[in-house]
Amino acid sequence: MDCRGFSEFLCVLLLSADLCCCQVYLLTDKGGLGRVFDGVGGLSGGGATSRLLVNYEEPYRSQVLDYLFKPNFGASLHILKVEIGGDAQSTDGTEPSHMHYENDENYFRGYEWWLMKEAKKRNPNITLIGLPWAFPGWVGHGKDWPYDFPDITVSYVLKWILGAKQYHDLDIDYIGIWNERDFNVKYIKVLRSMLDALGLSAVGIIAADGDWKIANFMNVDAKLNDSVEVIGAHYPGTRTVPEALKTQKKLWSSEDYSTFNDEVGGGCWARILNQNYVNGHMTATISWNLVASYYEDLPFGRDGLMTAEEPWSGNYVVDSPIWITAHTSQFSQPGWTYLQTVGHLSQGGSYVALTDGKGNLTIVIETMSHEHSVCIRPPLPPFNVTSQNASFLLKGSFASITELQVWRSQFNFKTKKPSFFEKLSPLKVTNGSVSLKLAVDEVYTLTTITTGTKGSYPAPPPSARFPKTYSDNFNVRNPPFSEAPLFADQTGVFEYYVNLSETGPHVFTLRQVLTVRPVTWTADADQTISVIGDYQWRDLSVTCDVFMETMDKGGVFIAARVDKGGQFVRSAGGVYFWVFADGTYNVTNDLAGRSVLAEGHSGTRANRWYTLSLTVKGQLASGWLNGYLLWKNAVVLTPKNGWAAIGTKSFELAQFDNFTVTAQ
Repeated sequence: MDCRGFSEFLCVLLLSADLCCCQVYLLTDKGGLGRVFDGVGGLSGGGATSRLLVNYEEPYRSQVLDYLFKPNFGASLHILKVEIGGDAQSTDGTEPSHMHYENDENYFRGYEWWLMKEAKKRNPNITLIGLPWAFPGWVGHGKDWPYDFPDITVSYVLKWILGAKQYHDLDIDYIGIWNERDFNVKYIKVLRSMLDALGLSAVGIIAADGDWKIANFMNVDAKLNDSVEVIGAHYPGTRTVPEALKTQKKLWSSEDYSTFNDEVGGGCWARILNQNYVNGHMTATISWNLVASYYEDLPFGRDGLMTAEEPWSGNYVVDSPIWITAHTSQFSQPGWTYLQTVGHLSQGGSYVALTDGKGNLTIVIETMSHEHSVCIRPPLPPFNVTSQNASFLLKGSFASITELQVWRSQFNFKTKKPSFFEKLSPLKVTNGSVSLKLAVDEVYTLTTITTGTKGSYPAPPPSARFPKTYSDNFNVRNPPFSEAPLFADQTGVFEYYVNLSETGPHVFTLRQVLTVRPVTWTADADQTISVIGDYQWRDLSVTCDVFMETMDKGGVFIAARVDKGGQFVRSAGGVYFWVFADGTYNVTNDLAGRSVLAEGHSGTRANRWYTLSLTVKGQLASGWLNGYLLWKNAVVLTPKNGWAAIGTKSFELAQFDNFTVTAQ
């Protein structure tokens, strides 16, 4: 028996407690503490991952928010990171910018402002982070790169921070640096200088919000080192690098998890929440994404801490990562400190311990096996975990603790009957020692904190498919959000619009508002497109009034069976019915318009309203213009199913009204 330096007498005592083989782990604050804990968080954005949440009716929307943010209820998150919308596709959709153009400012677009306020309402101490994944095209001045003119990019980001305070009374705590390809040292220094000049010295910079390589520059550039408060890495695999540790800065996993939220996803989350600190000294871990609230057939479907993807039914699912988060978040807070005495269990798994410095202690233990804790990235090296007995010896200021509250999660992969975040009877601490029998694939919290709660609401409505008949005339005078319900912009930005030149039926419309390609890391399509509906739809009819605003070269479409979205939208197939301002039409089997099924003369022009109708049934498709059959029986072999959609030929102004879809 290995007792790690403790006396044989203590080992005998432990054996007498019915532990046939035990490992003793010392927990003490003698000799100092570890790093300060900064919290557990979730990420809304990168992109459009909270899109459907805003369309939930009450009380279900507030219930989802409570599971995410309400203290001592569910995940009780300490950190909310949001995308600073950049008008570009950034994984699952597009989020609108506060500045579509250089002379344009609007701090009520999108839903991230609303989400931050709802989080603050529940937890006034929550840490708020903003990060741009993409930028409007004007920021790059014609280049697909935002840093050649750092003063412009800094001004753009600063206006978002100032707008958050002026219009929403939100204090942004940190700002991230876009690092999908590289970072710009000059930009970071200018940003730090301008933040300080504007009295925003409390706003910290997270750099480079991608990987660890910025540490190499920080170690040889004192001004850069002083400018950065946190080094943030994405999907670090629980490991850091010596160069990052050398900076003595806070180290965060500023984007992590990104894994399907079944039980294996919960196991991934349990393992990295502990081992990001044990292996990598990272003091915060932020999940991409916060809540899977986007169409599931988009990339990375259900990669959130919980699932809320059916606003039409009201159904949502409190998935396992919510309760795994609670094991840490409900029993420790930012400002607590890790003990130096943390590490790996002898038979696999890990443990961390934190204290508030006032006598409270929280221990989180995980024994996740390899096959049940695989994250989507990076690859997970092999390791073994077996059942084991563990004793924790409390020393230093914890020696006087006599009882610990116990919370347990058991994944039970064999029986497929998991039990998450279950409160057990308290454990007595005898002679400074507390012992546990640990099975494989379990999470335990032992704590002096007594306020933990497994929050609950009555079951939400049952799951249901998207309605087979749906329509929207966009007649909302003061819409709560700039997006129309259930439309998921994939390229371009479609916003509610009041057409002041109209006095007839088209005063309130949906308008595609971008005329310049944004600066983005992913492959935005050359066309703009917003999808809606059920990905499994096969036979359906789509009707919409359309209005082109670009003379001669303008074009718009309605579509069915759109089979790709998100970062793959550029190669989307489907049935696309286009009309153009030069008086022609065509029907294509792809968004790019290369596979033409039919074409001809339509007589369509810019600055006039037209009604387009498209019906796809089996392998045949037909289209109508203003109620008259324009083309019929185009042969459609693939794709077999997909969403309905609207869009434009290029980044151009166009309007849509009276949208209707009927599926069989």
